[in-house]
Amino acid sequence: MTKPSLPELLHAAVTAVGGTERPGQVAMAEAVAQAVDDGSHLLVQAGTGTGKSLGYLVPALAQGERVVVATATLALQRQLVERDLPRTVEALHPLLRRRPEFAMLKGRSNYLCLHRLHEGVPQDEEEGLFDQFEAAAPTSKLGQDLLRLRDWADDTETGDRDDLTPGVSDRAWSQVSVSSRECLGATKCAYGTECFAETARERAKLADVVVTNHALLAIDAIEGAPVLPQHEVLIVDEAHELVSRVTGVATGELTPGQVNRAVRRAAKLVNEKAADQLQTAAEGFERLMELALPGRLEEIPEDLGYALTALRDACRTVISALGTTRDKSVQDEDAVRKQALASVETVHSVAERITHGSEWDVVWYERHEPRAGAAFRYSGASLRVAPMSVSGLLREKLFADRSVVLTSATLKLGGDFNGVAASLGLAPEGTEGEDLPQWKGVDVGSPFDYPRQGILYVAKHLARPARDGDRGDMLDELTELIQAAGGRTLGLFSSMRAAQLAAEELRSRIPEFPILLQGEETLGELIKNFAADPKTCLFGTLSLWQGVDVPGPSCQLVVMDKIPFPRPDDPLMSARQKAVEDAGGNGFMAVAATHAALLMAQGAGRLVRASGDRGVVAVLDPRLATARYGSYLKASLPDFWYTTDRNQVRKSLSAIDAKARAESQ
Repeated sequence: MTKPSLPELLHAAVTAVGGTERPGQVAMAEAVAQAVDDGSHLLVQAGTGTGKSLGYLVPALAQGERVVVATATLALQRQLVERDLPRTVEALHPLLRRRPEFAMLKGRSNYLCLHRLHEGVPQDEEEGLFDQFEAAAPTSKLGQDLLRLRDWADDTETGDRDDLTPGVSDRAWSQVSVSSRECLGATKCAYGTECFAETARERAKLADVVVTNHALLAIDAIEGAPVLPQHEVLIVDEAHELVSRVTGVATGELTPGQVNRAVRRAAKLVNEKAADQLQTAAEGFERLMELALPGRLEEIPEDLGYALTALRDACRTVISALGTTRDKSVQDEDAVRKQALASVETVHSVAERITHGSEWDVVWYERHEPRAGAAFRYSGASLRVAPMSVSGLLREKLFADRSVVLTSATLKLGGDFNGVAASLGLAPEGTEGEDLPQWKGVDVGSPFDYPRQGILYVAKHLARPARDGDRGDMLDELTELIQAAGGRTLGLFSSMRAAQLAAEELRSRIPEFPILLQGEETLGELIKNFAADPKTCLFGTLSLWQGVDVPGPSCQLVVMDKIPFPRPDDPLMSARQKAVEDAGGNGFMAVAATHAALLMAQGAGRLVRASGDRGVVAVLDPRLATARYGSYLKASLPDFWYTTDRNQVRKSLSAIDAKARAESQ
């Protein structure tokens, strides 16, 4: 029997999911197949509506080697495992004469821990829930969540937190889950044979396709001990998110609360001298943190250096002592010891990292407002350390032994792939070199006709936004645009404060258009309510720039209050910018403009989600039209029809609104 061709396979898969074959999808599948065949790397930009999941799944399944697919969002993981993969596997089975197996794998803390569930949480005086099911009154929200988790544990096949509907608070979940450091290990645990996390790992070892998230991919790269099974092909979907997810995993944090928790957990398990040493070091650190002012620490101040050295040395003493002392009053000693060890090791590793001092790390103080209604006592400051760049790590760990395909609707910034490629540790496309991973960038376009479906409007007449300045003219403009659009507006703001001020002001100015505000409800609920009523507007910040998929007439105006450059006082971004400048590059373009371009491309992508969608992306920041970097940012956006004519835009919005109302009657 002749081997089925890629077009045959793609046709079968697209038919099975009830989709339509698109030229971009075919081009993507061919590019992925080529990269996998010759073991090279591919960056592929595939616009919304291309059908990129099948564009990479079909060639990946056809080549017969093990594939890992890493995504950023839960929604896409679910879509792959519950819809795209089952249908594609069935559709390809008659042609491939095999049925590839697939599995989902996440980090250990995403799975319910049966040991924690049945034996209770090792007691923390502050949290005060030793047997959480008895101590937490079922009338409290926490008590109800924990009782529901116990019932769910009897029914669930996966133990995966994301399969629990409705979900529970982080605090409730922390009572029934463990980190990999806290885990006793399958051989030592009484529940090892039933463990949900171990079962997921075993399934992944046997699967041909493993679906995971960016965080686990980062852990696999950073920790050294492999978490993912050996694989020949890695596909990174939503690849524009990868650098920030890897940075998040590689960031260490110390807070007084966390250090005090380590002290409490270790106190019963070590001799008095070791416990006192850690307690004294913790008190010294807490006193220092009370005075901490937010901002980057280019050099570690002497008093902080002393405090961290004391903390590191005390942790080392406790770690050595933990193996020798036993307290007969401690129940379930292995679990208590493991939890204490995990807490102390985390404090030790961050203190060690900061005192060791690497030129590649950025260290800063951050202050937090206490959360309203928070159940725990929060100190107002944390000490954080993050890598200046993760590009070297990604180049070394990601592109070494496998073919890597990175895909997203936004990988081409300012007209080429080199900006995103550099953040991933790749040299400019076509650069030859012995140790340089070879890669190709392909833009397969979009099935949408952007110049006909959308308008990019820049409010050139507005005053240039000043930081924390009064933007009365912007609010006037926003009011008029919403009125012209008949509601139907997604407001993307550069800060939560700006979103709150705008919502407050416009609720009193135009009460006939309900305004939903991020944070007042869960994101899922907000998006559902926004989609349900065309007159409703939704305002918010970062997660709305990337997480809203509302095709149809409910979202016909997307507004950005200003170009979303990083805050000038963002320690990590400003350090990265300075490093580029010190190396002779343009730090502003490489860091700030790239960051803004990526967010703007994602934000503008909220407008056209289907072939019938029409609307306007309005940027209420004149710099997009007047500044030198404006052309770079515009080149990163979909190819909408462009105007700065405010009257033209109001007419267009009114016409789109009238048409949508006529069609709904």
